[in-house]
Amino acid sequence: MNRSRAPWPWIGPALCGLLYVLAASPVAAQPVPRPFPRPGGSPRDTPPPPAPAGETEPLQSGATAPNTPDEATLGVSIYPNARYLAAYDAGRGQRYYLFGTNASFDDMVNYYGAVLRERGDRVFDSPPVHMFELGRFREETMAFPPSVTIKDYIWSGAAGYANPAPGGQPSHYATIIQIVPLLNPR
Repeated sequence: MNRSRAPWPWIGPALCGLLYVLAASPVAAQPVPRPFPRPGGSPRDTPPPPAPAGETEPLQSGATAPNTPDEATLGVSIYPNARYLAAYDAGRGQRYYLFGTNASFDDMVNYYGAVLRERGDRVFDSPPVHMFELGRFREETMAFPPSVTIKDYIWSGAAGYANPAPGGQPSHYATIIQIVPLLNPR
């Protein structure tokens, strides 16, 4: 085993660059969200290129978009005060859905731990990212494992994840919930 390698070889230069940009400029333009990495991934698990403009379903101004997925569609509970932000094409027929909340990262991890009846895995400590797997990852048919991933966007004093709705309130979300359903609806 070569111990001189980085502890997380699946973290590519693009993610390192993104983390550098986010740390250097908290008011920098928000990048298009990507599925969070999973532990033990391989170079084949790198995020797909950005989806074309027609592939996203961003939330427009207003409280609820007409295409907001529900718990039955996603196969998992949605935190009560979480707001649907957008859906993205993850590749291989999968989609992932983003929800924002101002509940704390720890509250979200505890909520999904209780709802899913599992501990999940802390993927990163800085910034905190926690992942709960919903089903078995099938490499031949899936781009990402079915999962609920929680990410802390106010880590290290950051302002949070900018609300994509023009003039939407709140202006930023403290925590983002990413759901990759077991069965992907269209």
